[in-house]
Amino acid sequence: MKLALVPIPVADVDRAKTFYTEKIGFNLDHDVRASDTMRVVQLTPPGSACSIVMGTGMPEISSMIPGAVKALHLVVADIAEARAELQGRGVEVGGIQEFPGAMKCAYFRDPDGNSWLLQEILAVAKQ
Repeated sequence: MKLALVPIPVADVDRAKTFYTEKIGFNLDHDVRASDTMRVVQLTPPGSACSIVMGTGMPEISSMIPGAVKALHLVVADIAEARAELQGRGVEVGGIQEFPGAMKCAYFRDPDGNSWLLQEILAVAKQ
């Protein structure tokens, strides 16, 4: 099994699509109107095998509360560089927090309040 798609509840699909493509740099996989009431927008972070989906008229997903998704992780090689890039695009990103020997992280939110975490992994746990 592999995780391939995560639903993101939003109030305004066009506003969210613009944020994720222009501010965050996600790739637009598709924006399809399957019917008069159903729209599916799928986006993928660069280099990721997992995408996000948002839209209207989709059972289960459309009933989610905008802003309810919290702390989705975007793993980056250099958190300072990734944070600066997002800030340069107008995204409000919190300060970098470090957990010595484990990771560095910084939070940001989409326009609906769904939160994301930039994560730089410092060490890999050995089992």
